Amino acid sequence: MKFSLKFALAVVLGFSLSLLFAAGTGDAKKGKELYAGKCVTCHGDKGEGKPAIEKVLGAKMQPLGSKEVQSMPDDQLQKVMLEGKGKMIPVKLAGSEAANIAAFIRTLAQK
Repeated sequence: MKFSLKFALAVVLGFSLSLLFAAGTGDAKKGKELYAGKCVTCHGDKGEGKPAIEKVLGAKMQPLGSKEVQSMPDDQLQKVMLEGKGKMIPVKLAGSEAANIAAFIRTLAQK
């Protein structure tokens, strides 16, 4: 009886954790659409940054496909989007939009 209960709890816990991690992932296709509407003006189509924006802001943008950006955890990427960082202003996003944009940014990884 004890073994069955422990096994059942382990299965439930494992399933719950898989749902938790799945919920943290975004939809890159939806993220691409959001990126096009909210990010492309400054960051460019491929996340390379726009020289004119860098000049106006007096700041160098890290390419979104770079090792530095790609090594950031999703929650940190989302925090930068929602709260801003340096000269980047916060972006107004609702619900899972930040997770979706983070998923799209992952597709920009330099190979």
